[in-house]
Amino acid sequence: MRRVRVRFAPSPTGALHIGGVRTALYNYLFARQNGGDLVFRIEDTDSSRFVPGAEDYIIESFRWLGIKFDEGVSFGGEYGPYRQSERRKIYKKYVDQLLNEGKAYIAFDTPEELEQVRQKVQNFQYDAKTRGMMRNSLTLSKEEVDELIAEGRQYVVRFKIEPGEEVHVNDMIRGDVVIKSDILDDKVLYKSADELPTYHLANIVDDHLMEISHVIRGEEWLPSAPLHVLLYRAFGWEDTMPRFAHLPLLLKPDGKGKLSKRDGDRLGFPVFPLEWHDPKTGEVSNGFREQGYFPEAVINFLALLGWNPGTEQEMFSLDELVEAFDISKCSKAGARFDFQKGIWFNHEYMLKKSDEEIANLFAPIVFNYGVEESMERITQVVHMMKDRVNFVSELWSLCSFFFIPPTEYDEKTVRKRWKEDSPEVMTELAELLEGLDDFSLENQEKVVMAWVEQKGYKLGDVMNAFRLALVGIGKGPGMFDISAFLGKSETLRRLRRAIDELPKGGESNNE
Repeated sequence: MRRVRVRFAPSPTGALHIGGVRTALYNYLFARQNGGDLVFRIEDTDSSRFVPGAEDYIIESFRWLGIKFDEGVSFGGEYGPYRQSERRKIYKKYVDQLLNEGKAYIAFDTPEELEQVRQKVQNFQYDAKTRGMMRNSLTLSKEEVDELIAEGRQYVVRFKIEPGEEVHVNDMIRGDVVIKSDILDDKVLYKSADELPTYHLANIVDDHLMEISHVIRGEEWLPSAPLHVLLYRAFGWEDTMPRFAHLPLLLKPDGKGKLSKRDGDRLGFPVFPLEWHDPKTGEVSNGFREQGYFPEAVINFLALLGWNPGTEQEMFSLDELVEAFDISKCSKAGARFDFQKGIWFNHEYMLKKSDEEIANLFAPIVFNYGVEESMERITQVVHMMKDRVNFVSELWSLCSFFFIPPTEYDEKTVRKRWKEDSPEVMTELAELLEGLDDFSLENQEKVVMAWVEQKGYKLGDVMNAFRLALVGIGKGPGMFDISAFLGKSETLRRLRRAIDELPKGGESNNE
């Protein structure tokens, strides 16, 4: 049986779109499930679109996500080079083969000449019906062609597609896709200007020579599949033609159409794995990593965009995804990019991680605010608060009061929670707490609850005023969790400051 070999082959033209990440993920899952290889190839035949730094960015993105390649650019392997710009001589051999066998031809039409024809001929496409009226090696003599080439005239090589054929694409997701060759144009395979092939030729030659068994790619490439089938046939490689699988598009969270960066900018979510600094425009685009997503959450989220395991399970480790993945269960229809679901996944992974791991991520934020605190105490805060946030970056705004006493008190909470008798009651509470030798959570709770019952106070009023004094607002975990963490000295200091600064009994609290 033929060894499973798949490839992910991005172009270094900018940041890696999250749709490309999903394509790479599905290739990874398919390769691992079948004991095969995942090849990383760089398709840089269009030199005009090359962006410095893009290749390194793509590699770093997969390193962060935990998607490992078996061979390719920066990974090595026996089928290199894996960067298409380094394979010029290889491609030229196959261009010459098609020309010599009459399966391709040289065309000299300039962009201006092509535009003139488009204006004259409605819905013009360069094909069997129109190639006879153009300037190419099918209408010119060999002497004329040789002379133009000798003069240094730029040309392209076009694939000669014969009309009247039914081209079958055996797709693992969509079944047998049939296209009539009449609707295909004679695609450009090679340009003399930079001596490089176009995507169509380079892609086929590389897949063949690198023994790629399956091509798993986005739905946007489906229109190219019939051409690739015809090219395999032209080279006589039908027996080694890979199986195709065209993945559903990622769609906008709202409305219609393909997910774009503009959607992320508009709705406030990233569409790139890492932050991207565009070297041409200087524009900085947000990334999932910088926004605080865990790589495992991104992987889990993406895996379920267009693929359904057929069960109720939603949380999958990478190993579990490898075991469960079935490419035939991918949807044909586009998958809506529900970024809120992505946030939900991140929250779930926050809960799955240990307090120590989250504390290590939170500690630099704490230290950045000039707080010198032990990892043990930071971990205690994380234990109390991590279930309330979706991202580590959200922790500080919710729990800074553990490390820094409030400098002001929320006006709305003061009006609602600081009653006329609050100063007197809080003074009593401070005296009660000061008398405690055991300031543990359990002892505080036992003593304070008994005192509240004995005095006939409303528990809610006492706890709300206590919270306002220690936190500055009406939010947070259990009050005795807070006071036990702060300790006796700091709890009393905050209580007495609130008694001094907040309205005294009889003063108006603007209710």
